[in-house]
Amino acid sequence: MPRMLTHCVILFCWLIVIEIKKKLINTGRQVKYFIETYGCQMNVADSELVMTILERSGYEKAADIAEADVILFNTCSVRQHAEDRVMGRINNEMKYKISRNVKIGVIGCMAQRLGEDIMQLSTGVDFVVGVDMYDKLPDIINSAFHQEMLSVTDINNEQVYPEIMPIHQDPLKAFVTIMRGCNNFCSYCIVPYTRGRERSRDHKEILEDVKIAADQGRYEVMLLGQNVNSYQYDDISFPHLLEMVNKIPNIKRIRFTTSHPKDLSDHLIQVMADSNKICQHFHLAMQSGDDKILARMNRGYTAQHYYDLIVKLRKAMPEIAITTDVIAGFPGESEEQFMNTYNLMKDIEFDFAYMFKYSPRSGTKAAGFIDQIPEEIRLERLQRLITQQEKITHKIYQQQIGKTREIYVEGISRKSELEVAGKTPDFKVTVFPGTKDKIGKFVNVKIVDAVGWTLKGKEI
Repeated sequence: MPRMLTHCVILFCWLIVIEIKKKLINTGRQVKYFIETYGCQMNVADSELVMTILERSGYEKAADIAEADVILFNTCSVRQHAEDRVMGRINNEMKYKISRNVKIGVIGCMAQRLGEDIMQLSTGVDFVVGVDMYDKLPDIINSAFHQEMLSVTDINNEQVYPEIMPIHQDPLKAFVTIMRGCNNFCSYCIVPYTRGRERSRDHKEILEDVKIAADQGRYEVMLLGQNVNSYQYDDISFPHLLEMVNKIPNIKRIRFTTSHPKDLSDHLIQVMADSNKICQHFHLAMQSGDDKILARMNRGYTAQHYYDLIVKLRKAMPEIAITTDVIAGFPGESEEQFMNTYNLMKDIEFDFAYMFKYSPRSGTKAAGFIDQIPEEIRLERLQRLITQQEKITHKIYQQQIGKTREIYVEGISRKSELEVAGKTPDFKVTVFPGTKDKIGKFVNVKIVDAVGWTLKGKEI
């Protein structure tokens, strides 16, 4: 094609793009957004926060990604796989940029970690916004439509988004953020670098958030923070906060995550034991059962201290379910040290465990340790943990057979339209015959079988 003709075609296309933008912004039609969320419950809660901020500014939620004017990817940065997955999704949605001049933004932990480098990794990204800058999103998106590429990732260690009550998306339960950031700096973890220092939200706003959720018909609330055990606002500690939430009418189930063993107090255990609403399920990350590895991880407790906490929890609440996180193949881990973890898991008998092989994260202290464990050894150790935990979980689930459990029904079973699914108070998925009219109700179910990590039952 002759050079002059090529320039004319490019100019013509550019004029079309300008006209599309003018129509979008100036005709009065609301700009539609779509958020795709990756990672933990904190990211789910942050997406709800972003929705609230955008809709306050006149943006409208798109029914699906195909009709959006702005696509936001709320990202996780805990593992490289999570980041790779997001980049793949961005590439998949490039067709909308070409056909309708859609703007693509990356927010969340990956945005905080990589900043403007993301725009080098993918030319499809128009803006990058960190976790403490969500209140600036409406202006940033407007700038993107005027061809300004922005990366706004400043850390604000005081940001808790005051006076913003998130639009909770789940009709049955609410994720309520009680604090942001983390002070622990575990040597393997990127979170303190992506979420900043620890700060607690005003307890009065938390209680208002929960009340609104309850008034809208939600019976369950999940209180969220990187380490909820260290929540402190003025003279209100986490156990005090739980006591206040427990008094809110209509809320029937209270859950929380995540808890750090070094900050788990006797007061918290007692509040849980005395409450009729706080679910007797405790997720307490162990990570390792060896003291030297725990010290190298900068976890702040010993294996014995962790074991003693489990004993206290079970003494106060004999029926409590305890789940955990464990890392196999941390740098420098010997076979003997691995077996300390293996044996502690065997002694404790967790209801369930999330087990991972160690994966280096750039920017963390552990990524620079010179004694990294070979991949094949990490995988082999992980498999041993999984095999053992499967046997333990199977035994615990089999012990549920014959018991009657109260199920909060959350939806139709994924495997059969003739069954509904929900959870027990101790967070075990349970399926039983029923129709959609059961959704949102509490049903007493007798457990008749356990298949994998799912209980089977019948209504009584």
